[in-house]
Amino acid sequence: MTNDTQQLTTEESAAWVRLVALTELLPVALDAQLQRDDGITHFEYVALLSLADAPDGTMRMTALAAHTNATLPRLSHVARRLEERGLIERFPCPEDRRATNATITGAGLRLLVDAGPGHIDTVRETVIDALTPQQLEQLYAIAGAVLARLDPDERLTATSCRFTEAQPTALAG
Repeated sequence: MTNDTQQLTTEESAAWVRLVALTELLPVALDAQLQRDDGITHFEYVALLSLADAPDGTMRMTALAAHTNATLPRLSHVARRLEERGLIERFPCPEDRRATNATITGAGLRLLVDAGPGHIDTVRETVIDALTPQQLEQLYAIAGAVLARLDPDERLTATSCRFTEAQPTALAG
């Protein structure tokens, strides 16, 4: 059997190594800031943000797992921690009692509002401010091209987020 794999060029290898380093280091930086300032991981932040962005702040756990690219066991473990802190509530799905829903609580919404500015500052300092406007456009295009192959159903391809600090009704609950 012959190996027809085309080897990476020097340029391709250099770009690949940098991408791998980026995918390893960026989550650590995001986790460090959120843990230090708000006591949550970046994954927990994304899960809470996903719930806050959902209609009525509620999603089936299976949909939330897909939306956060998590296995259901991992999400269940994280959801238990968030529930113990009063940031979410889980309950049987009214449409399908075999399924479980999760909803964000007022405390969860307040944590997002409190964590948002520090998280945005970290994103800006770590990534956005390191790029020129042209590089930012290139990053958007490059990430989109790769995501089209990794996430063809666009589960994780967010184009915007409807949850903002300007939602005063979100904190009423």
